[in-house]
Order: sequence, then structure tokens, then C-alpha cells
Amino acid sequence: PRRWERSRRDQWRDRRDGRSRSREQRSRRDDRREAPLYQQIAWGKQIAARHASPESILTLFATEGHRFSARNLATTAHRVGKCGGYRTQRDRRLGSLAATCRSRIPEFESQGIANIAWGFAKTEFIDRRLFEAIALETPRRAREFNPQEIANTVWAFATAGVAAEGLFEAIAG
Repeated sequence: PRRWERSRRDQWRDRRDGRSRSREQRSRRDDRREAPLYQQIAWGKQIAARHASPESILTLFATEGHRFSARNLATTAHRVGKCGGYRTQRDRRLGSLAATCRSRIPEFESQGIANIAWGFAKTEFIDRRLFEAIALETPRRAREFNPQEIANTVWAFATAGVAAEGLFEAIAG
């Protein structure tokens, strides 16, 4: 092929890795584009590793979080809460994580929503707008939540001290 043409192998690799985009899309930067599946899996393993510290997890989020899948965002919030607890509440990257989670709430599965609420309550970093977004989304999808996810979500709201009457009514009813 000529220098400006791409080989079939390169085109196939781009499609496989999720890089096949139109000329218009290629011309502008797309920061919200998720990384390919193999990269999501690698990040998920890094986040969930036994040796992962809240610092390493938040550093990974700070550098690559804009490309995380919804599952990796939820895992990040959960692992920071589990490994760091209240010791991480002053970390400014938690604010960025909360904002990213808040903007993508509809993308999360029920377990992801419960994990995010639990993780932020555990760190004692209470972003009221995040909890309000969870309180609005959860009643719409209350039937998707299993008993453990309901318990974790209710515990998170009680621990955070955030009132969510609509959420509690949807879960009770």
C-alpha cells in the first residue's frame, strides 16, 4: 500500500480494538471513549488485586478513568472504600471519581450502583449530588436489585446521613 493508505491488517486491528471511526469522529478528540475490552479487563485486575492500595487505584483512575467502563468505575469506588476507608476522604481525586460516577449513573448495573454508594459511604466522602443521583435512579430500577444490593445501598444512605424518602419507599414497596 501507499504511505497514506492503511493495510487491511491495520484496518482489521482497528476494528478489533474499537478504533474504527468515521473521518468526522477521527478529526475531533473523544475523551469519553472507553478503552477496548482487553484493556478494561487488565484495569479491572489491577483495581481488584490484593496488593492494590487506595493510592494506586486512585492514580490509575486519575490517568485512565475517563476511559473506564461503568464496571471499572464501580469497582474503583468499592475498592477505595474497602482498602482505604475514611483515610482517603481528603483525597481530591475522590471528587473527580464522584463526578464521573454521577454523570454515568444510568450506565451502571444494580450491583455497580450499590458498590458506588457503599464505597463512598465507607470513605466518608459524601458527595450529596452523587447520592441524589443514586436516589433518583434506584427507584426506577428497584426490581433489579437483589437483597444484598438493597441492604448495601440502604446502609450507605444511612451512614452518609443522606435522606432519600423516594428510594426507601421504592425499596419497601
